Amino acid sequence: MSKQAFHAQVAALTAQIAGRPLDAALDAWLNAEHGAGSATYAQLKASCEEGVAEGWLCEREGGGIRYGRVFKAEDALHRFSVDVVDMQDIAGPHHVHPNGEIDLIMPLADSRAAFDGRPAGWCVYPPGSAHRPTVSDGRALVLYMLPEGRIEFTKGA
Repeated sequence: MSKQAFHAQVAALTAQIAGRPLDAALDAWLNAEHGAGSATYAQLKASCEEGVAEGWLCEREGGGIRYGRVFKAEDALHRFSVDVVDMQDIAGPHHVHPNGEIDLIMPLADSRAAFDGRPAGWCVYPPGSAHRPTVSDGRALVLYMLPEGRIEFTKGA
């Protein structure tokens, strides 16, 4: 799996969601059309696992979390940035999503890992939402897309 092939996979998905509100309807649509058990989910998960194994995904580590921005927001990705994190039974730093956030939750191995209490599949946070991202009950990769790459880390929340 090359970084360019992964870019093409993500671009095909962002083309389908470009311009849509980041809300519960998008969350439901993503899970119905591209959720756990779908070809899209399987392909993205395999690509992320390969990227981690090859060292071009999650190349940084801090506070027990492996992470990395794969692509900055650009026109080819319909103005979404793409990051992937590797987390196991840990809460990450609190942050705000000025324009929202779209997450793909991919438990690893036989794990029943959940992200913010959500199982394998998609989770959409609307603009202005905030959280302390938490993976429980195992290890998961989480791909997240941010409109315009916007994220604001907060102190102490």
